[in-house]
Amino acid sequence: MVIISTNQFSNGITLRVDGKLYDIVSFQFVKPGKGGAFVRTRLKNLQTGAVKEVTYDSKDKVEQVIVDKKDMEFLYREGNGFVFMDPETYDQAPVDEELVKELLPFLKENTVCKFKVCEGDIISIALPDHMVFLVTETTPWVKGSTAQGGNKPATLDTGTVIQVPVYLNQGEHVKVDTRTGTYVERVAAPE
Repeated sequence: MVIISTNQFSNGITLRVDGKLYDIVSFQFVKPGKGGAFVRTRLKNLQTGAVKEVTYDSKDKVEQVIVDKKDMEFLYREGNGFVFMDPETYDQAPVDEELVKELLPFLKENTVCKFKVCEGDIISIALPDHMVFLVTETTPWVKGSTAQGGNKPATLDTGTVIQVPVYLNQGEHVKVDTRTGTYVERVAAPE
């Protein structure tokens, strides 16, 4: 167990608050004209994903949890589980669907994900921030059909539907921000 003071906060540090694990999303030191300084934080619950704001006195001490971070490559789905592989050791690890369910719209084979492991347990899994997908279905673009730009639905190779610019066609590749599920740009086909 590591105890840190609020002046050691930085984004991404994992804390144990009331027995639950939280990542610091953001923090701000505030020194008002009157009274003592304090730290306003936004903490993300690693189990539920809920974000809450917590204010600490500048003299408070909190428990930092040491978290191991490692890359794991998604191999395949097996029943209600998902099999990942450590690319360095080639060890395979089954992961319960509960930990992966938020990733499913964009998870595809051979994707390298970021794992956070605490005391031997996987506490979170994250996709790369941006990934490339094939547009498998969308309505064709007819030149001159719109005076200005606009968006239309497109189905990706994972089955997820996102909004893309009207000029994109089936068979093209797009970069998507997996955190928000939004189109970023059209890209060349990956090799």
